[in-house]
Amino acid sequence: MHAATILTARRSIRELPDELVSQIAAGEVVERPASVVRELVDNALDAGATEVTVRLAGGGVRAIVVEDNGQGIAADELPLALRRHATSKIATLSDLEGVLTMGFRGEALAAVASVAELAITSRTADAAHAQRIDARSGELAPAARAVGTTVEVRELFFATPARRKFLKTENTELAHALEAVRRHALTRPDVSFAVWHDGRLQQQWRAARGEGAALQRVRDVLGEEFVTQSRAVATDLGLLRISGHAGTPDAARSRADLQYLYVNGRYVRDKLLAHGVRAAYEDVLHGARQPCYALFIDIAPESVDVNVHPTKIEVRFRNAREVHQALRHAVEAALAPTRAADAAVLAQPAAAMPAPFGTPWRSTAAPVQAGLALEQLAVLYAKESPAPWRVTAPAAQPAATAADAGNDWPLGRALAQIGGAYVLAENAQGLVIVDMHAAHERVVYERLKASLDGTGIESQPLLIPLTFAATAHEIATAEAQADALRTLGLDVAPLSAGVLAVRSVPAALAGGDGVDLARSVLAELAQYDASSVVQRAQHELLSTMACHGAVRANRQLTLGEMNALLRDMERTERSDQCNHGRPTWRQVTLRELDALFMRGR
Repeated sequence: MHAATILTARRSIRELPDELVSQIAAGEVVERPASVVRELVDNALDAGATEVTVRLAGGGVRAIVVEDNGQGIAADELPLALRRHATSKIATLSDLEGVLTMGFRGEALAAVASVAELAITSRTADAAHAQRIDARSGELAPAARAVGTTVEVRELFFATPARRKFLKTENTELAHALEAVRRHALTRPDVSFAVWHDGRLQQQWRAARGEGAALQRVRDVLGEEFVTQSRAVATDLGLLRISGHAGTPDAARSRADLQYLYVNGRYVRDKLLAHGVRAAYEDVLHGARQPCYALFIDIAPESVDVNVHPTKIEVRFRNAREVHQALRHAVEAALAPTRAADAAVLAQPAAAMPAPFGTPWRSTAAPVQAGLALEQLAVLYAKESPAPWRVTAPAAQPAATAADAGNDWPLGRALAQIGGAYVLAENAQGLVIVDMHAAHERVVYERLKASLDGTGIESQPLLIPLTFAATAHEIATAEAQADALRTLGLDVAPLSAGVLAVRSVPAALAGGDGVDLARSVLAELAQYDASSVVQRAQHELLSTMACHGAVRANRQLTLGEMNALLRDMERTERSDQCNHGRPTWRQVTLRELDALFMRGR
C-alpha cells in the first residue's frame, strides 16, 4: 500500500503502552554500548566516586560493568532507582535551571533496563552489607562489596535484535566506549579511571591533585606531543572562565578527532562554541585542516541550559554571542605569540623575561634594523630577479648583523637568498629557512588589520541594483543588520515583498557575484554575532590586499631587507603562518645538519 494511502486513514489518539514508551526513551538515550558507559560513569561521578572501573566484554555488547567507590544507594531506594524519572539530583524547577550534576533526568537506568539485562549492587557507609537488585524480577538479595555501587549490563539489545544489527564491529564499539571514558577522564583529574576489555587492561588514568593536576591529566589522556604543540588558554571574566590548551597550527590534523569542549565539566558538541574556536584559527590554518584543543568553560549554571538534548551533549546559553566572542578572543590570545617569541623567552634569563604571556615579543635589534614600512612596498622589491638556482650573498657582513648579535635574535641573521623565494638565516639553534613572500604577507596583513581600527570597508555603488527572491528570514536579517552590512560595504534592502535589492558591494569585490555574497553574509549574520561576521569579512578582504602587496618570489633582496623582514616577523603576532595557514619559516637544528652529513658516527 502506498504511504500516502496509509496516512489518510483516520486513527484515534490513544496512550502508548508502557513497554513502547520505554523503548522510545531507550532509543533516545541508548545508541550503542558507549552510551551506556557514558550514563553509568555520569552516575558514578555524581555519587562522589574517586575511583571508577569499567569492565567490558565483546566491545560492551555482551557485558558492561561499572564499579565505583561513591556514596552508594540505600537498599530501600534501589527499586525506585530503576523507575523512569526517579532521581536524587533534582526536585524542583529551580534545581533543573541550576543543575551542576552530570545526570539529572532519572531516565538512564530505566532506559538501559528496557533493552538489556541490568542488575545493581550497592552499599552505603551505614549499611552492614550490600544489596543486589535484578531489574527484570525486582528481587532484592544480600551481596558482598565495599561502599559504592556496581552496575552490570549484559546482552545489550537482546530484546530488540533489529537494533543490535546496526552496531559496528567489536573493535569499533570498544573504541567508542574508550572515548566515552576518555572524555570524562580529561575533565576530572581528581578521579582515577580504569577500562578493562575481556580481562585485559586497556586504559588507566591515575588520580592527581594539586596545581599541576589538570595539565598532567591532559598529558596522560592526549599525550605529551599534544601538550608540547599547544598553548595554554586562560581567561577569567568573573562569571565566565575559559581554560585549557589550544593546539598550534602546525599540530592541526586532517580530521576533527582531537577536539574537546566542556561546559561546567560536561563534554559538549555545540555548533556555536565550535565556530568560536574555528574563527580564532581561520587565518592560521591551511585548507580544511582541523585544530586540536581541549577547552573548559566554567559559567554560572543558571546561564546555560543543559536540558536540550536526550544525551545532554548539546547546551544553550542565555548570552550565546558573548560566550562565542569570549571563547574566540581567548584562543586568539593564546595563539598570537610565535615560535620565535617562545624561543626568545626561553633563551633569556629570568630577570630579562619579556611581557606576560599573550603579548607580542619585541625585538631588541639595533635601530638600523627598521621594519618594512607599508610605503616601502613598491620600492624595495622592484629589482631584477636572479636565476632560480642562484644563491645571492654579500661578500662581507655589515657590523649590524655580526654573528654575536645575530645569535641573540630568535630568527637569527640573514645569510643569503636562494631560489628567489627563500631567505637563509643563522641563529643559535642552526639554520632558519624563511618563505619571504608568505612571511611578508603576514606582516603586511597584521599591519592592515591594526590600521583598520573598526572603520568600514569602501563600497562600490551599483548602477543597476541586483535583485533576488529572498526568504522572510533573509529580509528580516537585512533590516535588522543594516548597519553591519554597510560596514562591510554592502547595501542590501527590501525592494518589494519577497525581494531584496543589492545597491552596493565592497569595492575590492566589485567584479564578483553580488547576490551570492549578500546571501552568504545574511546567512552568517542570522546565525552568528554581527561583530564577528563583520570582522571576519573585513579580514578576508585585507588578506587579499596583503597578498598582492607582499614581496613576490624571484625578487632579489639586499641583506638589510632580509634582516628587516626577520625582525618584523619577530615583532608580528601569528607570523609562523601566512594568511592562508601555510608555514612561513622552518628551523633546521645543528644536530639535524650533523645527521645529514653523518657527523659524529
